[in-house]
Amino acid sequence: MRHPPRSVLLAVAGAVGLVGSMTIPVVTAQGAAPACSVEYSVTGQWDTGFQTAVTITNNSAALSGWSLGFDFAGGQKVTQGWNAKWSQSGTTVTAVNESYNGSLATGASVSAGFIASRPASGSNAVPTSFKLNGTTCNVDTEPTPPPTQPPAGGTAPALHVSGNKLVDASGATRRLLGVNRSGAEFMCVQGRGIFDGPVDDQSVKAIADWKANTVRIPLNEECWLGLSNVQAQYGGTNYVNAVKDLVARVEAHGLTPVLDLHWTYGQYTGNSSGCSDVHATCQKPMPDMQYTPSFWTSVANTFKSDQAVVFDLFNEPYPDRATATATQAWQCWRDGGTCPGIGYQVAGMQDLVDAVRATGAKNVVLAGGLAYSNDLSQWLTYRPSDPTGNLVAAYHVYNFNTCASESCWNSTLAPVAAQVPLVAGEIGENTCSHSFVDQVMKWFDDRGLSYLGWTWNTWDCSSGPSLISNYDGTPTSYGTGLRDHLRAVNP
Repeated sequence: MRHPPRSVLLAVAGAVGLVGSMTIPVVTAQGAAPACSVEYSVTGQWDTGFQTAVTITNNSAALSGWSLGFDFAGGQKVTQGWNAKWSQSGTTVTAVNESYNGSLATGASVSAGFIASRPASGSNAVPTSFKLNGTTCNVDTEPTPPPTQPPAGGTAPALHVSGNKLVDASGATRRLLGVNRSGAEFMCVQGRGIFDGPVDDQSVKAIADWKANTVRIPLNEECWLGLSNVQAQYGGTNYVNAVKDLVARVEAHGLTPVLDLHWTYGQYTGNSSGCSDVHATCQKPMPDMQYTPSFWTSVANTFKSDQAVVFDLFNEPYPDRATATATQAWQCWRDGGTCPGIGYQVAGMQDLVDAVRATGAKNVVLAGGLAYSNDLSQWLTYRPSDPTGNLVAAYHVYNFNTCASESCWNSTLAPVAAQVPLVAGEIGENTCSHSFVDQVMKWFDDRGLSYLGWTWNTWDCSSGPSLISNYDGTPTSYGTGLRDHLRAVNP
């Protein structure tokens, strides 16, 4: 989606008198020394709130920056914090170091705390699991071995293009039906973590329980490449490994992972600019030649032995907003180089296909059209050449887009879908209802096409839009439409 996600804001709490205090230690598991330990103490609580002290001890290699994550289970909400940048998304709380306490040597500790609200009734349940820079604390350092058998549903199938269909190794058609899991495109570059909310096995299972068979994962090229503007704990090897782990969990549940390049480098301040920053902090009109081919070379080398992984070359191109004519826009889209209205050297879709294929990767590749992937009117004319024949057209549609009617779909999408597989990588609406996506899904169902709902995050459904209100899979009023439909078409 073209709009940046809304960050969760912390409300500043007023002074409240404490009516009591208690300390609730978190007990460390027996055995080898944990990589990190966290002590979580409730130092005071009252009818509708409480105050805590949190002490983090690092027992592994020295850290130049840290991020602590945990989940509430009792409806608690952080309202104010100190000695860390505290934020909360749904039930998930994140604390990121301040500039003065980011260094954490081996054996060193740091203390922070916060005030939170809580329901007047019910217990003030203590978080049961803490993660420091993605590592689970208060447990033995020896990692839990991966399961010898995948969860129910099996592993995801290897895919390739056959005519205008996506098929598995046996030749059976595979429609990509599922959700987007936003977060990895923005959390890292904002210095707030890698993912927005949990991406553990339980949270992936919740997606599978909707009868989805695909998860699209937006990425950030600067974070993947570990560029200097990204905090080390959220970039480079740490980021790559986190993405690889999520891909493995998605596949273990039989879901197809789609890796999407969402945010890229390059300064653009022209028409419809998302930001003036040269760094990958918003959606740019086209990918950049400086870093994007290197990104796809690295991603392709990482996953080329796994053809279950699908590559989405660039989220939502919009060179049409910068150039004077449609011809210029489509030429920029395919060929890149010096594009009118764009001040950096552009990597065209052909450049990116070439970068992927030069590694030997035969993975299915998606290429979205103009107008934030909403315009496929000349996609067939300008489609890049793919020596493997595994190229797919990608399309995005929301209720506020130009091409958001059945008449437009009949005139511009149907001819494309007759020749190549067509995947609606994002569908959604900003109404907190699902009448529009119901129309989209029916049109795509009638033609055996693929679609993925935006997005599996606990944001405001009118500004996200968000499919869920909780990572256990509880749908919003908007998400109910996709959930019930997926369960109907994939019983």
